[in-house]
Amino acid sequence: MTMTSGEPGGTSVGVRTAIEVSGVRKYFGGQAVLGGVDLSVPEGSVFALLGPNGAGKTTLVRILATLSAADTGVVRVAGHDVAREPMAVRAVIGVTGQFSAVDAYLTAEENLRLMADLCHLPTRQGRARSAELLRTFDLGGAGRKPVFAFSGGMQRRLDLAMTLMASPRVIFLDEPTTGLDPRGRRTMWDIILRLVRDEAVTIFLTTQYLEEADQIADQIAVLDHGAIVARGTPAELKQRIPGGHALLTFSSRTALHAAAGQFSGMATTNDEDLSLQIPGDGSARSLQDMLSRIDVDGVRHVTLHRPDLDDVFLALTSQSGKAQS
Repeated sequence: MTMTSGEPGGTSVGVRTAIEVSGVRKYFGGQAVLGGVDLSVPEGSVFALLGPNGAGKTTLVRILATLSAADTGVVRVAGHDVAREPMAVRAVIGVTGQFSAVDAYLTAEENLRLMADLCHLPTRQGRARSAELLRTFDLGGAGRKPVFAFSGGMQRRLDLAMTLMASPRVIFLDEPTTGLDPRGRRTMWDIILRLVRDEAVTIFLTTQYLEEADQIADQIAVLDHGAIVARGTPAELKQRIPGGHALLTFSSRTALHAAAGQFSGMATTNDEDLSLQIPGDGSARSLQDMLSRIDVDGVRHVTLHRPDLDDVFLALTSQSGKAQS
């Protein structure tokens, strides 16, 4: 499918979409878990869905992966309608959930070969693909060890390797780095980016690690109370939140007050630490404009602060919660 519309959050004209969701609603016990979700994901990209616990992230992934049905709305994955062509969708997707699906009493090699059998690969092809995936995920030396001896990071890598057995075009990762230490998370990020770059897959990722989304996502959507409250690139989302500023530290009180006079009513002065906080968007242009208005010889240090995804997440989900409370 090629996206040609210019709706907010949509892809550019002529860019093919891997996932398209329109008006999706899902109810449990009369309560709306998803209240009319719209989004699109370009092919060959990483799309991150953020949201607090209970926001509806896993429910949406289950619908996209044909594991649950939407009550209303249309979902297309790799050009196939999820409701009408579930088998066609399943043939082109891979799913890795929050918890490892590997058999702890089998070796990594045995787990992969079992998955090859489930994917109906010929024996020789399955063995070759298993060996390739063990190398790709840096598990070659541990291929014949039982999985219960693996670290959490190794198990998650094996889980993702099994998802790739049938070379899916779209991969759903539901909080794939939960429980991993910082090194394990970064290793997984590298693997995800390599998959997109080298195999041209599309990654749909849910996560509660905001740094994760910031580091690897091309596009982000924030889901709260079953609704998309914001979407865009990480940079675009950060620009939506006020709070950016430059903090200038001066060599003397005289220099501080002289500079403060140039930003009357805009800046915050701290005589104790000789600092001046000036609102700005954190860009090089705004900093240049600030410095052009003062005597820079009196400036000892400059620090720029831009809102990060933590600020975005807290601001947007707080606003959504207040609107619905």
